[in-house]
Amino acid sequence: MTLPKPIIDSPTFLQFEDNTLLPLLYGQHDQNLARIERQLGVALASRGNRLAVSGERSAVQAASEVLQALYRRLQRGLPVGEAEVDAAVRMATGGGEAAAAPGGEGPAVRTRKRIVTARSPGQAAYIEALRNNELTFGIGPAGTGKTYIAVAVAVEMLLAGRVERIVLSRPAVEAGERLGFLPGDLREKVDPYLRPLYDALYDMMPGDQVAGRLSSGEIEVAPLAFMRGRTLANAFCILDEAQNTTAVQMKMFLTRLGENGRMAVTGDLSQVDLPRGERSGLKDATELLAGLDGVGFVQFGEADVVRHRLVTQIVRAYAKREAEQADGPDLFEQRRR
Repeated sequence: MTLPKPIIDSPTFLQFEDNTLLPLLYGQHDQNLARIERQLGVALASRGNRLAVSGERSAVQAASEVLQALYRRLQRGLPVGEAEVDAAVRMATGGGEAAAAPGGEGPAVRTRKRIVTARSPGQAAYIEALRNNELTFGIGPAGTGKTYIAVAVAVEMLLAGRVERIVLSRPAVEAGERLGFLPGDLREKVDPYLRPLYDALYDMMPGDQVAGRLSSGEIEVAPLAFMRGRTLANAFCILDEAQNTTAVQMKMFLTRLGENGRMAVTGDLSQVDLPRGERSGLKDATELLAGLDGVGFVQFGEADVVRHRLVTQIVRAYAKREAEQADGPDLFEQRRR
């Protein structure tokens, strides 16, 4: 069988008006260009304020979108480094509506301290889902920004007056440790479980504003057990690590939703720390609530991992082993027959 040869056109030339931005676009010793070349399999050659892009037609188109998106970032005064280059490549090659946007750029969330931009098609879909649904489930592996983006959207809505407060919660499930052996009272024991939520808040707002809003009750960070019996109206509620809820706990949390409320539920079904035989409330809810109006589901994959490149490879390795283990009994039965 003869494979079709890739379509390679003559070089495409991109021209940039502001020469002063080109060193930032190209990177020190052209490292940004080299990174794009490696990831997309193109050749880039600068000629004054013009850049020649050569390679397969689809790769050239993707590289052109990446470079134009990064140039627009620089025009807006935003930084461009390795993370931004990788994000632009993911957006241009990930497929879906987000990648089809001009320059492969996705939606952005504006908070007091930073602008959080989508760094993958999954993140772009997630931001839109959080903005358009009363209840959104973000499900997928670590490093995909599920919690971080949910906190960013919650802060954006709080600052815009669309909600009056933010409630952040996590189940205090022991992942191999024992809470009873930790020092302090109950609140001090569960505080380490809630630390990632605090970290995200301090990334979005100045520290004094976070402290002030925590003191006033505009922002509340509490373990899931403290949610029982409440009605959370005019609030953006986030349940993190939801894979470690039971079905009863999940029902309890979801039914706290009040008038003009929003909820985001995040979790990774491959990291359930519940006792063996206990069904995850996250899995139960995704099956039960699928198709309901006002409920959005975003499934993240390994392509949406935006941490260190090694995290993507780790996620892929674990997913491969889990798939092989899941297929194991069936393959054994087939061989035995």
